[in-house]
Amino acid sequence: MRAVVINCTLKATPQVSATEALADVVADCLRERDVEVSAFRAADLSLPPGTATDMGGSDAWPGVHDLLTGARVLVVASPARLGRASSLAWRVLERMSAMRAETGEDGRPVAYDKVAGVVATGQEDGVRHVVSGIGGALADIGYTIPGHAWVHAPGDPRAASRDRPRAHRAAATMAANLVTTARALEADPLERPSS
Repeated sequence: MRAVVINCTLKATPQVSATEALADVVADCLRERDVEVSAFRAADLSLPPGTATDMGGSDAWPGVHDLLTGARVLVVASPARLGRASSLAWRVLERMSAMRAETGEDGRPVAYDKVAGVVATGQEDGVRHVVSGIGGALADIGYTIPGHAWVHAPGDPRAASRDRPRAHRAAATMAANLVTTARALEADPLERPSS
């Protein structure tokens, strides 16, 4: 099973990212369940605005799209900025929106039988909004969102704090629920939508 983790921090590599630190905890928990994980920062890619799979020129999205269609699990990670997901998170979701019109050879949406979860960092009053906003968009694209498929932390999970063990437990639960649901959908796929 393959997973993609898209970190939507506004910081390009090699800047330190608390969002990446928490996303890495989730990625490690997925790897412990024999999932092959591809992780990257959206800020490191050329992602022009738009809602098409390929905007031409130096657009890096076609390569991301290939990763998404080849993976069963997706994790979108974002800091909370002004109570909302980062602008890069919305750029990624806007680019993913093209997948709503894409179908496989069987006529089913390409995101069907794939699962997704959300990692959010920042202040408590904004992270719940980030989780619900990103999760709702991913469900609209066709992903299945299992219960407890999100984790948040108010600061850097590498720092010693009372929230660190809670965040790590939540990451383990998130990984378990994503993998279990992905396996269930692989065994018993969703039906093709009625036209």
